[in-house]
Amino acid sequence: MTAGSAFIAVAMVFIVSPLARTAPSSQPPPPSGNAQNGKALYLKYSCYACHGYDGHGGAGARLVPMRMNQGGFSAYLRNPRQMPPYTDKVLSDQQAADLWAYVKSMPESPAASAIPLLSRIINER
Repeated sequence: MTAGSAFIAVAMVFIVSPLARTAPSSQPPPPSGNAQNGKALYLKYSCYACHGYDGHGGAGARLVPMRMNQGGFSAYLRNPRQMPPYTDKVLSDQQAADLWAYVKSMPESPAASAIPLLSRIINER
């Protein structure tokens, strides 16, 4: 590869990359969720029994902080590995979005350094 062809290849990456990111998606965007409705669903379906009222886990996986995007979350609800499936007959796409919004609204745990007793224990080591 000559220096001229290498320059052209690099230039093409800079020209094509922004276009690839702005290309229209073939899938419609997921519905936006309502955290208030999501909270009602979280209680109705007893999600708290496994995930805790604060989403920090228990018998089930820790939900907060949520590591999945909305699409991944909805897909997992439909076909989970270790919990009952919530098919679209049980939970609509809108309801899944509402649950997502509620889980995302849950506060994360504070850092250990922000908890006085834990901070003192850490500093004693």
